[in-house]
Amino acid sequence: MSAIGHTDYDLLLTEVQAAEFLNLSVRTLQSWRVSGSKIPFVRCGRAVRYRFSDLVTWIKANTVTSTTEAEAKGAE
Repeated sequence: MSAIGHTDYDLLLTEVQAAEFLNLSVRTLQSWRVSGSKIPFVRCGRAVRYRFSDLVTWIKANTVTSTTEAEAKGAE
């Protein structure tokens, strides 16, 4: 098995790893899943995984340059 680099966008992260990467709590990710997830996730049996590329896409989609822009995105 080859080593996995930081550019492997198909890498699946646990919810703990995803929460650490996003600097959020695991509880926040769990709450988002229950309410209609803001971030796509993968079910592996009972386990939940997050694709690294989906986390990066979510970050890019939620990056704003002003509070006005943030409020406009929040209303969507």
